[in-house]
Amino acid sequence: MTQPEAAPTADPTGTGRSPRKRVAVRRWWTGLPDAAQRSAALDAAIGRLRAAGEAERLEALRGLVAAVRPARPQQGNVARAQLLNLTQRVREAPQARAAVRDALLWLLGTRQPLRLFTESGVLPQEGLFAGLWRRLTDRLLPEEWRPNELKDCLHFLFDRETDYLWVDAVDDAVWVALLDALDFSAAGPERPTMAMPILEALQVVSYRIAAIGLEPELVRNHPAIERYESPFLMQNVELRDYLEERKRALAEQRAPALDDRHLLVLLEQCGEIVDKVRKQAAQSGASVSLTVLLVRLSQNLERLRLLLRLLEPQQAHDLNVLRVGFFKVLVRAENQRNSVAQTWRQIIELLAARITENASKTGEHYVTASRREYFGMLRSALGAGFIVPFMAMLKIAMGAEPHSPLATALLYSLNYGLGFVLIYLLHFTIATKQPAMTASYLAASIANAEGRDRFGPLVEQIVRTLRTQFVAIFGNVLFAFAIPVAVATAIQLNTDTHFLDAGKAEHLLHEQNPFASLAWLHAAIAGVCLFLAGLISGYFDNKAVYNRIPQRLQQSRALRRWLGAARLARLSAYLENNLGALAGNFFFGCMLGSMGTLGFILGLPLDIRHVTFSAAYVGYSVVALDWAIGWQYGLLLALGVLGIGLINLTVSFGLALWVALRAQRVRFEDRRELLRRLWRRFRARPSEFFWPPKDADATRPQQEPPVA
Repeated sequence: MTQPEAAPTADPTGTGRSPRKRVAVRRWWTGLPDAAQRSAALDAAIGRLRAAGEAERLEALRGLVAAVRPARPQQGNVARAQLLNLTQRVREAPQARAAVRDALLWLLGTRQPLRLFTESGVLPQEGLFAGLWRRLTDRLLPEEWRPNELKDCLHFLFDRETDYLWVDAVDDAVWVALLDALDFSAAGPERPTMAMPILEALQVVSYRIAAIGLEPELVRNHPAIERYESPFLMQNVELRDYLEERKRALAEQRAPALDDRHLLVLLEQCGEIVDKVRKQAAQSGASVSLTVLLVRLSQNLERLRLLLRLLEPQQAHDLNVLRVGFFKVLVRAENQRNSVAQTWRQIIELLAARITENASKTGEHYVTASRREYFGMLRSALGAGFIVPFMAMLKIAMGAEPHSPLATALLYSLNYGLGFVLIYLLHFTIATKQPAMTASYLAASIANAEGRDRFGPLVEQIVRTLRTQFVAIFGNVLFAFAIPVAVATAIQLNTDTHFLDAGKAEHLLHEQNPFASLAWLHAAIAGVCLFLAGLISGYFDNKAVYNRIPQRLQQSRALRRWLGAARLARLSAYLENNLGALAGNFFFGCMLGSMGTLGFILGLPLDIRHVTFSAAYVGYSVVALDWAIGWQYGLLLALGVLGIGLINLTVSFGLALWVALRAQRVRFEDRRELLRRLWRRFRARPSEFFWPPKDADATRPQQEPPVA
């Protein structure tokens, strides 16, 4: 007798797999344990903690953290579920509660917390690049692990560099509920208290604040610190009295007779000085050392306030809220203490903040609104397009004779650098130089866009920027192509010979071919050079103001004798407003001129393609070939030049906008809405992206976004 066949498992999805198999496949694919496995791992971790002796407790605590940790750091919901399970267990099982509570109290009572309270999450007293080098070496040869330090123990427990992600992702309320459930007050009067370690940490942080307040860099930018009583010093005096009273109260087991209200007032005054120096730096420039100093000072002030709040008498729940916030800061700091990427991001933000502020002011001048400004930009772009062909002619002449690599780089760099400086001195505009400036301006617009209709002014600024960029490129390329054609034709008519021979002309055209050469890759390299030139401009603008170079020039007796007082005053004023632009243009030329030589030395295909020079080379070459290139090849060359221009702009603008947003710490989350608004504007009025409307002045925002 045959056995009846088993009824097939229902498969409503039609995938051919049962629900149980689909869950198993999904679990195998994602690597996620199910709820039962996670619960069993948590029970096992609690069991090991209960059975652990003093020598095994730290490892058992690490196992408990591992049981809570999700498989992927972004899965905060998994960690949240595990913490809720742990909270439920310690509430329902007194033995589990006692095991976890005693282990945490043992850790806090037997390890030295001073370095954790005073150093974690605070910028160390070292140079940025020295810190970068230290972290690089620490990753190769890690620091010695000191088990008696609470700082190192926290790093041991949360030993993955991504642990802070899931720790932050879990709501504070879940962590607070766990601490409430542990009920530390039930441990009895013999439990270790953190009051004395916090008092010691307060003393260390206060001394550091006083020392930073005496730094010459800070005093130079806020001389009132020397004329009046410095709050940085007075807070230390006040804190000493506060600490003595607190220690006496702890010894006598009574409430302290002195509160921290006066100390908090002094800390508020310190914070006001920091804000004043920052605002002053935005106007008069700042060094990187001053920027780092202000960051360290702000972090120490915040740490001192936090430690004072931890000492205030308050309900256990409110105290746990503070503990959770501090815990998250410490975990993030310990996870990233050897992170090279984090240090590099910090360097970028601090350097960019100093470099891009002046660039955002300059960027306003590169955005046109009215038709008068629009045609003014067109004339300026045509002027630059007139000069570039002669720079291209000089480069071709320099390359006609063999030179050593160093001489080639020097000649090309001087040609480009001095040519761009001449263009700037004549008040002409190279279109590709604009993005580095306009990006900072748009970043300031994004940073200050507020309110329900914050997209309106921002969209208008972007439309004007694109429109201005279009007319600048059009003016550059128009003359950059037309002038070489006219010059080459004139040479041919007057000498019966071409300016270029056929071989050189074919080579130049080949270099602009997007499919037969690396033209677009080289265009991207030129875009990086444009971006770096914008940073150099901002750096020298900041340096001129911060180091008071114009004022120092006017004190030069030699210059005063040679130029006279009036000319020297005009020169100083000019350099104060234009040193960054002059330096940026010259160094941009040096980068363009030396990139090919650098590629030759390194054996890499490094070179540059700049849209205006590419247009000029095409103009000279087509005349040399008597226009016998065919319309298909002509379209291909036009596509190549157009692509070079777009890549120049896209790379330089994208990098500059990224740095500007990082510098102003802007996290613009509504990109889709902004793109939707721009598309809607383009569909409704596409001409405004290329041509200013008649009422352009009327559509100007009432208030320009201030520079951050």
